[in-house]
Amino acid sequence: MASILDQYVDSLSHSASSQQSRTSLGIPHTGYVNARLEKETPIFNKQRIDFTPPEAINSLVVSSNQLCMSLGKDILFRLDLAKADEPNQVELGRKDEAKVYKLFLDHTGSHLIVALNTSECLYLNRNAQKARVLSRWKGHLIESVGWNKLLGSEMNTGPILVGTSQGQIYEAEISVSDSSLFGTNPDQYFRPIYNLEEEAGPAPVCCLEVERGVDGKCFIIATTRKRLFQFVGKIPEGSEQQAFGLIFSMPPDHLPGFREFPASLGYSEIAFYTPKLRSFPSTFAWMMGNGVLYGSLDYGRPDSVLSDEQVWEYPSDVDAAANKPISIVLTQFHFLLLFPDRVKAVCTLNGQVVFQDVFLEKFGSLKRMIKDPSFGQIWIHTEKVVFRYNVQRESRDVWKMYMNISKFDLAKEYCKDRPECLDIVLAKEAEYCFQNKRYLDSAKCYALTQNYFEEIALKFIEAKQEEALMEFLLKKLASLKSSETTQTTLLTTWLTELYLNRLGVLEGDSAQRDLYEKTRDRFRSFLGSPKNKDCLFNNRATIHELLASHGDTEHMVHFAVIMHDYERVITHYCQHENYNEALEVLSKIKDVSLFYKFSPVLIQHIPKKVVDAWIEMGRKLDATNLIPALVNYSQSGSTQQFSEAIRYMEFCVHELKETQQAIHNYLLSLYASCRPDLLLSYLEQAGLSSDSIHYDLKYALRLCAEHGHHRACVHVYKVMEMYEEAVDLALQVDVDMAKSCADLPEEDEELRKKLWLKIARHVVQEEKDVKKAMACLSSCNLLKIEDVLPFFPDFVTIDHFKEAICNSLEAYNKHIEELKTEMEEATQSAKRIREDIQEMRNKYGSVEPQEKCAACDFPLLNRPFYLFLCGHMFHYDCLLQAVYPNLPSYKQAKLENLQKKLSATSQPSKSHHRTKDTDAAGQGKGQPSREQMKADIDDIVAAECVYCGELMIQSIDKPFIDPKQYEEEMQSWL
Repeated sequence: MASILDQYVDSLSHSASSQQSRTSLGIPHTGYVNARLEKETPIFNKQRIDFTPPEAINSLVVSSNQLCMSLGKDILFRLDLAKADEPNQVELGRKDEAKVYKLFLDHTGSHLIVALNTSECLYLNRNAQKARVLSRWKGHLIESVGWNKLLGSEMNTGPILVGTSQGQIYEAEISVSDSSLFGTNPDQYFRPIYNLEEEAGPAPVCCLEVERGVDGKCFIIATTRKRLFQFVGKIPEGSEQQAFGLIFSMPPDHLPGFREFPASLGYSEIAFYTPKLRSFPSTFAWMMGNGVLYGSLDYGRPDSVLSDEQVWEYPSDVDAAANKPISIVLTQFHFLLLFPDRVKAVCTLNGQVVFQDVFLEKFGSLKRMIKDPSFGQIWIHTEKVVFRYNVQRESRDVWKMYMNISKFDLAKEYCKDRPECLDIVLAKEAEYCFQNKRYLDSAKCYALTQNYFEEIALKFIEAKQEEALMEFLLKKLASLKSSETTQTTLLTTWLTELYLNRLGVLEGDSAQRDLYEKTRDRFRSFLGSPKNKDCLFNNRATIHELLASHGDTEHMVHFAVIMHDYERVITHYCQHENYNEALEVLSKIKDVSLFYKFSPVLIQHIPKKVVDAWIEMGRKLDATNLIPALVNYSQSGSTQQFSEAIRYMEFCVHELKETQQAIHNYLLSLYASCRPDLLLSYLEQAGLSSDSIHYDLKYALRLCAEHGHHRACVHVYKVMEMYEEAVDLALQVDVDMAKSCADLPEEDEELRKKLWLKIARHVVQEEKDVKKAMACLSSCNLLKIEDVLPFFPDFVTIDHFKEAICNSLEAYNKHIEELKTEMEEATQSAKRIREDIQEMRNKYGSVEPQEKCAACDFPLLNRPFYLFLCGHMFHYDCLLQAVYPNLPSYKQAKLENLQKKLSATSQPSKSHHRTKDTDAAGQGKGQPSREQMKADIDDIVAAECVYCGELMIQSIDKPFIDPKQYEEEMQSWL
């Protein structure tokens, strides 16, 4: 049979031609179509601010959504961008020719320092309306300020660093309060701590940046026109105030670390990018004469915070003399350079200009570009106009750049939400790994792409990379949906064949034993994967055929176990005579149907273990279904085979309390054929009641008779209540057994007498033992001497019966005396009864005129009444009403019948003589008289007092109010 691998090799030419047809049709290799419904907005979206300044804009700063700009000579314009309709203007109030040189705004937007070109400085708090002079700062032209981001607050700057045009670095602090807004000077102190120099001497401090790292370390970056200095030190806890001096204090011969470049613009500027608000900057970009120095900030390094540095040269059209950059701003992936008439954005990943925005001449020359570190907005101004750039989805095309420089992990990170881009990156990475002979990595990447499956598979086949092909198929299989059953079946079958081919190659090579075991474990893991379970189960016949074609019986068994095809596993073991393993599998899975199927085979070879397994299964097995296996097994007739069959049947009967007739019949047959010593005890244990016996009596009788077990037959006769047959058979075995049988019919004295006569006849006629015959008389009180005498021969002398005859005569005499005594006692009893009746007839009671009925409480003598011995008195109708509901139905019917008859006899007739005739005729016909009917009614109604008799006791659990009348009674009480 041709393998799937061979089929794919043969289809190479067909796939190549289909690939050409797809190429000619323009079908993309990826499964995604890049369709955009609208034009995508640029990354840097420019917006002109609707603001016309009254005077020329000299300087502009923005921080934390607070915008400050200097207009003309004497105006400071402030605006909270969150409240754009509430601008604020502050006049500096300068009378001299001083102009604003630079503005410095802290990271919170609360502190504004105004540097004048006259070497003076002013301070303006966000909550103040008047700028205040910083007297200690006078005489210094301020170039840069390094704000304290850790200790700064709305009313206090904390220790800050100030750089001058003469290369001096000062430490200062500005603090204001509500009481001191118009009082003392805000500058707390202003003291020099370091001087920066270049080769030619002191140089302006162009930029200052202060950052705090881990473990209390402080990093300070300062730049001049050609140098970038780093100062690293640790500020002791609790000494944060005026602590910058500790960082700058170093021996005179020790110079700080710096980077220096030969060219100079006459100035420099450094920009930082902070990923999140209130975190540390992660990258920097320093604009200087030779280009832009770009790198990362690593705060874990001991001496230098700068890392991964590289210099990006300026674009070719940049002239250091006429067209040099003015400002720089850094974003996550770009730095923007400001030129007099345009803005250029350079990608930090490849140094390419990706954006250029040219400004019209009517706006004037561009002066400054700054970035709000909190909100990320970029601001540019001329003397007349302000522009704002919003950065939108800056990382949208970063994945391409990372992909082009083979940084695939970063590329995938930045396009994880764009599946069409991710597919391109994965395909590129897969191709890159394939070209570098990293075939396994290539297979993993290819499996995640939407590229054509056939092309990728053929690519690995041509490269003869079977392991990579398997990896690709495994990954592809894992990515398929549950509804893709056809693809799942194809991949599962193909992988099975690849695994079997590889195992077949490795199995014969002892040097690759470890690889073989590893591949075998992977194959078994593949077969046992929950994701592949349904597919493997539906195609298990195909998989078994593949395994069989490779002769891999080990994995055939393993696969059958995984698929729960235990029947195939057990069949395999039985065919190879591994009966113990087969039984072990049976005992483990506890499948009842398989027990029934394989027990006949297993019990022939390992009977004891099979019976032990049956016993362990207990009630889960139906013993009747195992009887055929036991019958087939015990046909050889060996003692061991019978003993195992008996052991299991005894377990079913004694432990499981089985009541099925087939089980008891089979156990009975085993006892009768090979263990007769246990037969009678089993029958006796079953008892004599046919209701509690579970074996077939007729079958047991025939079985015992065939094997000559007479005692057992006698017991069965007794259970069947065939006492005559039991006695007849018992007399052949033992007379005492016959006697025990003769006493069984206790309620049938005639039969008992008959049975004892049989025993006596046998004793007299067969055994000819007169003494034993006399003993029979004493054992049964039903037999008398006259019953036994006919059995004796004529020549027997009277001496043997003398005692028995005398005893019989004495018994007759005693019986006659007892009858006479009983007759005398009966005569006396009849006499006493007659006397009691006469006495009752003469008994009476007295009723007073004022007596009332116990039921209705009306005078008693008004109507017919009853008087009871207990003293209670009732009207006839009251007593009848109380007694009638509690009478049985038949008495109620009798009472109604008597009342009807009585009322019929009491109706007036048309003539007096005719009534008498009718009454006499009725009596003549045998009908009861009126007096008799009244007496019968009295016997029913007045049998006992309704209050003192059993009727009251029987009604004790009856409610006082009838449940049917309860609602009516309750309403009557409301």
